Amino acid sequence: MEVAATTTGHVRNSTFVEKMVLNKWFWIVASTFLFAYPLLKSIGRRLPNELPVLTTVPYYSFYDESGQTFGSSELKGKVYLIHVMSTDCTGICDLSFKEVQRVQHRIRGVVDRAAIVSLTVKPEQDTSAVLTVKARELKANPNVWRFVSGPASETEALIVNGLKVPNQLGKRTLTMDEVIQSNHLVLVDQQGRVRGYYPIVKDGINKLMIDMGLLINRKSQS
Repeated sequence: MEVAATTTGHVRNSTFVEKMVLNKWFWIVASTFLFAYPLLKSIGRRLPNELPVLTTVPYYSFYDESGQTFGSSELKGKVYLIHVMSTDCTGICDLSFKEVQRVQHRIRGVVDRAAIVSLTVKPEQDTSAVLTVKARELKANPNVWRFVSGPASETEALIVNGLKVPNQLGKRTLTMDEVIQSNHLVLVDQQGRVRGYYPIVKDGINKLMIDMGLLINRKSQS
């Protein structure tokens, strides 16, 4: 057995830890464990449950801030948010625009698979020119965030009967203005199905980002 000399001339036996560190089999076993543990942990991890399918968004074809046709066809294959708004709305709308700006920043790495649609409830007022001004004011990236307007009757049908934003009072269907005041974002999957409604507050936005990521990743892995 090897011994270690001290400065006083005495000798001491190697400790158990020193013997382990000098043993090559210790390092082989340790390295194997370090590489294998994350793999075993991931195998045992359960994936979150699928998000429920709440309704299907009717087909629509409107116009964006540049005057180009924009709707269901252009969004097919993407996970996207519908943000119901009007450019003259203040108060709660100012808050919603700021939160949607943050969402745009957070999804900047998946702009090929995700989108944001700000849909106006006042198409007569919110012309392409007005929407362009709003988009520039909010520094919206046209590759991910579009401002959309359509005929009044079709817009109302889409918002009221298509999106079916839940009424917290549970009394009746919300009007277009009430949908704005409900302050919810609508999450739509790659097949045009509504998968969730999210209040535009910190916890709601965080839950939205998690669910959006789940939809994008599940599609990517399928």
